[in-house]
Amino acid sequence: MHTEYHKWRSPNLGHDMELKIYGHAGKPLVVFPTQGGRFYEYEDFGMVEACRPSIDAGRIQIYAVDSIDNESWCNWDIHPADRARRHNDYDRYIVQEVAPLIRAHGHEGEKFITTGCSMGGYHCANFFFRHPDVFDVLICLSGLMQLRMFIGDYSDENVYFNTPLAFLANMTDPWFLDQYRNSQIIVCAGQGPWDEDMLADARALQGILDAKGVPCWIDIWGHDVSHDWPWWRRQMPYFLHHLGL
Repeated sequence: MHTEYHKWRSPNLGHDMELKIYGHAGKPLVVFPTQGGRFYEYEDFGMVEACRPSIDAGRIQIYAVDSIDNESWCNWDIHPADRARRHNDYDRYIVQEVAPLIRAHGHEGEKFITTGCSMGGYHCANFFFRHPDVFDVLICLSGLMQLRMFIGDYSDENVYFNTPLAFLANMTDPWFLDQYRNSQIIVCAGQGPWDEDMLADARALQGILDAKGVPCWIDIWGHDVSHDWPWWRRQMPYFLHHLGL
């Protein structure tokens, strides 16, 4: 398997950021790690190996990025308003730095897949719905669609526009809605241990998208399906196969 490692000082974040690429060709797939996770997590927990058939066949090319959760939503030492502002720096890092790197790897004019598990599921959904000009496929595994677990009931403009259940409920802009309708949206949650909040958010998201005529596949797995890597290793290749990837 072809791999590449990249590291540079991010002007948006003010420190070094790292990412790793897996695969020689195929539709770009941006992977966000779990809470506070690193770019190598997807490989370490067997997710790259689970996706190997799609990678080796040149159907997808994975771009595994770092998180800054411990500087933003999970930085318990600063006010939620400051956490939201720091997350917006990360938003600019992904859109203004990572996306151009992907395009420079032979993907000019393409949109990308985005995926992640747990906190990475929140990130991939949030980035997908905020930037449908960048992403046209979402595979969200056990992801929250709101931030109460991290910042309680606090809200401001920056929090609102990083809370999919909030800004989507009021979304009327045809520029966004038309792109959502021309995308593929997959959100998966289990009914087992530690996935209860994610299951509730998946069902709430379905109600919002259905009301707006946005097709989505909210796939609810069984009561034995917990919030953990063994299930995510089964889910990811299942959904790639469904997408023809």
